[in-house]
Amino acid sequence: MGGPSLRPRLFYFNGGFFTQSRVRRILDLAGYDLKLGKPGPDDLIAVWGKSPTSARGEKVAEHTDAQLVHVEDAFLRSLKPGRDGEPPLGLTIDHSRPYFDSTGPSDLEALLASEAFDDAHELSRARNAMERIKALNLSKYNDFDDNAPIPKPGYVLVIDQTRGDASIKHGNATADHFREMLVYAREEHPNARIVIKTHPETSAGHRDGHFGAADVGGNVSLYDHKASPYALMEGAVAVYTVSSGMGFEAILAGHQPVIFGQPFYAGWGLSDDRQPIDRRQRALTRPQLFAGVMLRYCTWFDPYRDRLCSLEQVIDTLEALTRAQRQDKGGHIALGMRLWKRGPIQEIFGARRFGKDAHVRFAADPEVALRDARGGSLLVWAGLEPEGYALRAATQNTTLLRVEDGFLRSRGLGADLIAPLSLVTDDKGIYYDPTRPSALEALISASGKLPPDALRRAERLRAAIVKTGLNKYNLGGNDFDIAKEGREVILVPGQVEDDASIRLGTKDVATNAGLLAIVRHDFPDAFIIYKPHPDVEAGLRDGAIAADGADLIANGADPIALIMKADRVCTMTSLLGFEALLRDVAVTCYGAPFYAGWGLTDDRGPVPARRGPEASLDGLVHATLIGYPRYYDPVTRLPCPVEVVVDRLASGTLPQAGLRNRLLAKAQGALAGYAHLWR
Repeated sequence: MGGPSLRPRLFYFNGGFFTQSRVRRILDLAGYDLKLGKPGPDDLIAVWGKSPTSARGEKVAEHTDAQLVHVEDAFLRSLKPGRDGEPPLGLTIDHSRPYFDSTGPSDLEALLASEAFDDAHELSRARNAMERIKALNLSKYNDFDDNAPIPKPGYVLVIDQTRGDASIKHGNATADHFREMLVYAREEHPNARIVIKTHPETSAGHRDGHFGAADVGGNVSLYDHKASPYALMEGAVAVYTVSSGMGFEAILAGHQPVIFGQPFYAGWGLSDDRQPIDRRQRALTRPQLFAGVMLRYCTWFDPYRDRLCSLEQVIDTLEALTRAQRQDKGGHIALGMRLWKRGPIQEIFGARRFGKDAHVRFAADPEVALRDARGGSLLVWAGLEPEGYALRAATQNTTLLRVEDGFLRSRGLGADLIAPLSLVTDDKGIYYDPTRPSALEALISASGKLPPDALRRAERLRAAIVKTGLNKYNLGGNDFDIAKEGREVILVPGQVEDDASIRLGTKDVATNAGLLAIVRHDFPDAFIIYKPHPDVEAGLRDGAIAADGADLIANGADPIALIMKADRVCTMTSLLGFEALLRDVAVTCYGAPFYAGWGLTDDRGPVPARRGPEASLDGLVHATLIGYPRYYDPVTRLPCPVEVVVDRLASGTLPQAGLRNRLLAKAQGALAGYAHLWR
């Protein structure tokens, strides 16, 4: 039998702790033993900030001598507010008082006042995270409109808050301070436009703010659009606030906000404080303030793995969630989606959590699809785009997104009707078509400007993929002994010969037999392994050959095991060439796959002259596996970062294909000659 728990007992009485399982889970993971009942003098009582119900816990504490623990949402919370039912991605847990209560020092204030913040690695993390948050336009809540109009630069930004906000009262401010703030903003900037940013809760009609129509006139206007704080900060010449969290974001954006209350970020030499806090005398740099608040004070949660995590992982999570939300919230019309694909497409692109209009409607007729998508978004399966369709969509202000499987797709073939874990969307072209630019090409071209932390993330991702042996389909397979007798080993991957990447990306070498012949010609002394394509082996697609020029025909082989035995991969346009690059194996291209033309491959095919400048391997990986695809976690049913899909594929924790799809796949194999019906 074990001894008594060493975890402190944490009792709760606020209703929110009963209803919000995520909050209880984070507290549990943070080391607290959550309890109901009557606490003792050595126990703790959780209260939610200074909410109306926190008084209940405070009264219990008075009668039991238990200590209070003040819990609040962290500063990167979620897509939407908690009132919409969305759980938080982090909490602040303070044993002194809520971070916004300036009547005495909180744990956060003590941390900022006393810690050295001189660790170079931590400060580097802080700077990198600050830049990513700004680049991704992330805030506490993230239901923004990328198309929201931004005032012409040169304005003074005045930030409103909701009446009754606890940070106002407990930040030593009142409604009068808002009036005073507006007066000073006008006096100190007599020739500038004054833009009052309305609080989102006020814009939504939930709570009143301090400013309204009566305050508009002359050079003063209200702004109630759903732009991100950083988009608004960019054009502002000054920022005024009482105690809003946007004041913290103004500091991160490079401003020195004028502050009329006493929020947690005031008093550290980074703001113009109109109500100084005498006990705060220390000057911090922006990275130091950020490190204290975001890296040390907040407790962050990973919803995919159900564990605590770093701030960087929360940023990865919000990057995936906001990308999907901003692309999907207006809904899509979808063309060219086979019946079996429609369920996964709806699940990935039509999550109603992103908005009431976030839904996919499927169309079989191109004209109907174009009509119904007018002014909105049109998804088209990349290989089924009608000629001239993109131009017609553009003339009616419709965003056309070509959809195709991603590069870490599934554990099983699409031809076997296995749903994808990643899909790409491309508004310029599609990655396998070198006859025109693509969004992936643009990302690779720009990869030389990626910050160091982005390249380090790509390096870690590449290492994880190599370590776990992952590839696009993750089928596994047989291993082969190779009696190479000192010869160079070359892997030649067979392809589906009517594949679009061959039709569009090859010239002189466009068949599996032709590829084998030229490889034997160019490398006469090599030991050549020919690996047939799995769809061809399964009888589902065309491309079977005798492969007489090969030393070994590796039917049913594990492609990654073959790559690891090879000195070189020679291919037309196969993704195995990219997977070889990930493993530092030399690649010769006889076609123009997306990874050719960047200085990483031996190019002997028709590579577009527009490709460049040269890219690093990690730059290529970031563009291809992080920047270009969208990923879907079938366990949580949420958009997710690529690292989650790597974990799912490596561990095998994936839902199994349904009986309907298994039966369809069997029928498909029997009717391979009619493959055009499902491809």
